[in-house]
Order: sequence, then structure tokens, then C-alpha cells
Amino acid sequence: MIQTIAHFSQQIQSHLEKKVYGNQPVELYEPIRYIMGLGGKRLRPALAMMAYALYQDDPESILEQACAIEVFHNFTLMHDDIMDRAPLRRGKAAVHEKWDDSVAILSGDAMLIIAYDMLLRTAADKSLRALLKSFNQCAGNVCEGQQYDMNFEVRTSVTEEDYLEMIRLKTAVLLGFCLEMGALLAGADQKSQRMLYDFGVNIGLGFQLKDDLLDVYADQDKFGKQVGGDIIANKKTFLLIKALQKADTDQKEELQRWLSLKEFDKTEKVKAVTEIYTDLNIKEVTEDKMNAYFAEGFRLLDELEVHETKKALLRDFTQELIKRDR
Repeated sequence: MIQTIAHFSQQIQSHLEKKVYGNQPVELYEPIRYIMGLGGKRLRPALAMMAYALYQDDPESILEQACAIEVFHNFTLMHDDIMDRAPLRRGKAAVHEKWDDSVAILSGDAMLIIAYDMLLRTAADKSLRALLKSFNQCAGNVCEGQQYDMNFEVRTSVTEEDYLEMIRLKTAVLLGFCLEMGALLAGADQKSQRMLYDFGVNIGLGFQLKDDLLDVYADQDKFGKQVGGDIIANKKTFLLIKALQKADTDQKEELQRWLSLKEFDKTEKVKAVTEIYTDLNIKEVTEDKMNAYFAEGFRLLDELEVHETKKALLRDFTQELIKRDR
């Protein structure tokens, strides 16, 4: 059967819509149904299924495990939104805004348990042990990345290397794990599993840098979150770090002034900081870094010992990530 990105997306969405996360108490499970119903790119389960399809012809057989990663991902988003005081998630009220912090914390905890339960559907004991070991490593890395992200909020200085390591842990390793998981469940050798993991980490780094760009330069109607949110929150993104490196004395003073203000007009701040970014060609600098990670990912994919026709779908999917506008 010829697989397509649309076919994988349809299978994933159908599986998630049929998923029963729990019934009682309603207050625990309704927020889970709510956040899982907000949509999203569903790229993580799609990556797992595409990696599996490189080696086996029945990727629908791992739908439950693939969707477990989507549940885990949304659990991290639910808790991240509390920590970031983010009002919106995919254009709708975040769970902690629609309910409250306590509900969002507890429902998020339940999602992590549900994700483990879904992973336990793996039949082969050997595969299960390896899968859970890799997932635990990945989940721990995600927590480490989130802590670094919070640490950066109070640190006066964050280097480019610090930032890239943070997004590797917080975002990229999960994409790597999805691909590794698909290959593992398909019975691929460990070298291939590792190459796919590294491919995923590289595209994950590129993906997050693209997110940083979109936060500043996206069309608000398409983005689903507040454009300029990182600027408003003084997030030490790649763009801000590079701007502080490249700025002349006057530009640096202006950036530091906006960073120090406790009260300000949000629109004015976003406009002023964006203008400095534009003057310093920060968009182009970020795109160059992003494209270097994507290029390294494609190099690894080229070296993977699988027929090119089987890799085409994964390559096309990654190209869509590069071109996305939200």
C-alpha cells in the first residue's frame, strides 16, 4: 500500500478521536479531551510511523505507541503553559486559563500515566524494555530542557551554546525519539536507529529555530499564538542572543532598556525590538543556522541504508516543516 503524509495524518487523527482517556471524574479527563482536541501538527506520531514504514509495511500497527508520544507532548504543553503563564494554546484558551492551575497540573499528570499505558501495548518484551529505556531518557531530557529554559529567565547572560543545548533537550530529543521508536519497533538495527535519532535531533533543532522566527515574523491569523510573545516575555531566544552579540552600543542600550521595563505597551515593544532585529539581519542569521541543522539531517538521511523510494516520504515531510508558516 502506498503511504502518504495525508494518509498517516488521517490515521493518527482518527485514532486520537476514538481514544478514551478516562471517564470519571469528569474534571480530570475533560481537560485532556480538550487539549487533545485542539489539533496540532501531529508531526511526532507521523515521524514514528514514517520511520517504521522504512522497514515494515504495516505502520498502522504502531498507531497506539505513536499516539502515546502525542499524548506525552501535549502533557508537556499543558504544564509549560502554566509555567509560562501562556493564555493561548493553538488559538484557544490554555487549560489553566479555561479551568485553573490545579486542574491543569493534575490532568497533565494523568496524561503522562496514559502515555506510559499506551506504550505498554508493545508486544515483544525485548522491544518494550528498550523502548521504555529510551523513552525515560528522552522524557528526562525534556524536563532538563524545561528547567534550563526557566533558569534562563533569571540569568543575565545566556550564550548561543547554552540556548542550543536547551532546545536540543526540550524539543529536539523528542523528535529523535519518535524516529528511533519507529525504527526500533520495526526491527531495524541499532546503527539505523541511531542515525534516525540523530536525523530527528537535527530537524528538531531546525524546527525550534523556525518556531523562534515565526514568533516574531509570523502572520498572527495563521500562527495560533501571540506573535511577539517571546519578545514580550523577554525570552532569551536565538534571535535575542544573536542581536545582543551583534548590536552596536546604541542598539544594545535600546534592547536592554526594553528588557528592563516592567510596564510597557506590548505592541510598541514588539515593534521596537523587531526593528532592531531587522536592522541587524537577525532573521537571515537565524535562517542560516536553521538551514544548517536541516542540511545535516538530510545528510544523515542520505546515508541511511534504505532504498531512496522509502525515504522520499520522510524527506518530503521534513521539507514541509522547513516551509511552514505557523
